[in-house]
Amino acid sequence: MKLQVLQEELSKALNTCSRFASSRIQLPVLANILFKAQKNKLLAYATNLETSISISLGAKVEEPGEITIPSKLITELISHLGPGQLSLETDKETLIIKSSGFNSTIPGMNSADFPHVPDEIGLDSIKLPPEKFTEGLSSVLFATSTDEIRPVLTGVLMIMRENNLVLVATDGFRLSQKKIKVDKLDEEKKVIIPKNVLSELSRLATSGEAINFSYKKSENQVVFAVQNYVLSSRVIEGEFPDFEKIIPRKTNIKVNTDREDLLRAVKLSSVFARDAANVIKVKITKGEIEVSAESHQSGMEKTKVEAKIEAEGSAELLIAFNYRFLEDFLGVVKSNDVQMEFSDPNAPALFLDPKDTEFLHIIMPVRLQS
Repeated sequence: MKLQVLQEELSKALNTCSRFASSRIQLPVLANILFKAQKNKLLAYATNLETSISISLGAKVEEPGEITIPSKLITELISHLGPGQLSLETDKETLIIKSSGFNSTIPGMNSADFPHVPDEIGLDSIKLPPEKFTEGLSSVLFATSTDEIRPVLTGVLMIMRENNLVLVATDGFRLSQKKIKVDKLDEEKKVIIPKNVLSELSRLATSGEAINFSYKKSENQVVFAVQNYVLSSRVIEGEFPDFEKIIPRKTNIKVNTDREDLLRAVKLSSVFARDAANVIKVKITKGEIEVSAESHQSGMEKTKVEAKIEAEGSAELLIAFNYRFLEDFLGVVKSNDVQMEFSDPNAPALFLDPKDTEFLHIIMPVRLQS
């Protein structure tokens, strides 16, 4: 293998690849990045067997070839070099790197031991609208679980039917759903995708270029392609909760208020709630809501926020939430106002963006001691 490539492009690619490399002692090759030189490009691959990435870089290739190199070492080394042309060459299982005034040799490993990583997407792929899709991901990813006991809750359910793409995430205490209009689909697909590959996709898809998506059911794998990146991941197997049963169909109190004012009130209460299991109270009365928190150790706080309230029957309600859940929801809402709907203190509460009818969020309240 012998080629020239720009340091700026290689360093950026290695930084991304390194997030996919693994440190499994049983398979040392997974801690490596695979370089593959062919025609006028350099391909870089990394995988942890669950999620993988391949990145294509423009390069002047004199001799094709391939080698795997320790991810951490090569990423750090290339990042410290100055911008400009780099020469990469192999001598058996050794990589030689040269630039102006610099020379380095790094022992590698046989590329034959490196697992297969997809570097292209099939012709049956679906085009996803980039801005709407990445916005949709930001609306649901925060609601995924970090608890590996129930793996299905650590991913995002993706449902594709007719002209709709539905993204759903829940950790058992809250749920986010976002609907996105897409081109008409030939068949319905339903798949649970790990959040880490979707988070990475969201990070990479910033140029507005189309995102291509493919689901290979026989291989239990999803593939995304955007710009010069191809991301692939195993899907999460298991049954996702019947989320539609959780969505409240009827509520009797509707509250509209300013998003910034409510967020400020929640943050003020959070100072005291941290010593009280993160619990804050929301008291609804005519024309306003009161957000409060109390701690035996720190003291108490109350903040009143003006609100427009519609109610069937009594407009008064006292309900409690984990303040972090409210903060997370308010952090992704794009509108100036938010809408909250309640039925009783122990029933799921509905949170909406008045200007985005395709997004909804549900939070389970904390049961208050009488």
